[in-house]
Amino acid sequence: MPANVIRRDDGWKGFRIQGILVGILSKIAALLAENSVPIFAVSPYNTDYVLTKAAHYKKALEVLKQAGYAIVK
Repeated sequence: MPANVIRRDDGWKGFRIQGILVGILSKIAALLAENSVPIFAVSPYNTDYVLTKAAHYKKALEVLKQAGYAIVK
């Protein structure tokens, strides 16, 4: 971290979404929201990343797995 940072928020974990990305982030975001998993999504050019606090990470993966998404580590 730069020395001039006033405030930071540690404790985030994330995963990358693989596959055809058209509409998938909105589906994943809605599914996680329905299960009370807060996220921060980042969508650079051709890859989407979903971040959540470490306390919610395991639940996020479980929700996605139960919904039929493949979890690759």
